[in-house]
Amino acid sequence: MIESQPTVLVLGATGKTGARVVSHLRGRGIAVRTAARSGADVVFDWSDRGTYAPALEAVARVYLMAPVMRTDFAADVSLFLDEAESAGVGHVTFLSAYGMEHAPEEIATRAVELDLSRRTRLTHTILRPAWFMQNFSETFLKPTNGAIVVPTGDGAEAFIDVEDIAAVAAATLTAPAAHAGAAYSLTGPQALTVAEAAAIIGEAAGRPCVHQDLDRETWVAGVLAAGAPVEYGAVLRQLTETIASGHGARPNDTVEKITGTSARTFRDFAHTNAAAWRESPM
Repeated sequence: MIESQPTVLVLGATGKTGARVVSHLRGRGIAVRTAARSGADVVFDWSDRGTYAPALEAVARVYLMAPVMRTDFAADVSLFLDEAESAGVGHVTFLSAYGMEHAPEEIATRAVELDLSRRTRLTHTILRPAWFMQNFSETFLKPTNGAIVVPTGDGAEAFIDVEDIAAVAAATLTAPAAHAGAAYSLTGPQALTVAEAAAIIGEAAGRPCVHQDLDRETWVAGVLAAGAPVEYGAVLRQLTETIASGHGARPNDTVEKITGTSARTFRDFAHTNAAAWRESPM
């Protein structure tokens, strides 16, 4: 393990969580190496195993984000972790998903969790966040024509701000010994239905916004038609059905316990990001 002035490798460093993790780490005075397919310090591509070792050179800790929009990545991540051990990496913080501890081991994300738990040459921390609040302002839950279209019914979810996830990740990467072997379920402070979230967005944006609960198979077909991999359909069904069935994330105070600051409320998030909805078609 590299002890003096440890460098943290942040995978997916130009993405939603990675970019914020970089910001939080640099704010703490931690040396960071950013990695992504483009626009980062080093080129890193999960589909090109030749990029693994160069990214890990002289790195002490890693923020691990598995490939997005894939369901077959366990073998790639396992090889990457082999390379990390060989390079002398001492700690990995892995971005997983809420409730993943209950998933079967053939699910790739759970397989990575179990892989980490079996390794003895590095320590690890697992982060299991609820659905991101930023999904409403940046990605698939962003309102279109005044509606958020997603088949979640009347189920509630304790949506979490990605900034809070990044703050927790930075804490684990700054003081890994204090979080070694830990698995943290990360949530916002309140559980909301998508209809309730839509009402808050409408209030912040000054424009009507509602939840449209489309038939699940119709919705999945639409997402796949827009370019998502066919095999990702099963993931989309499971994610939305979990909330619709009343088994969404429940609020906890883990963010506050780790960072010393309460997790951001959805209303605060909405008012901060109101421009995202005012400046785009609702």
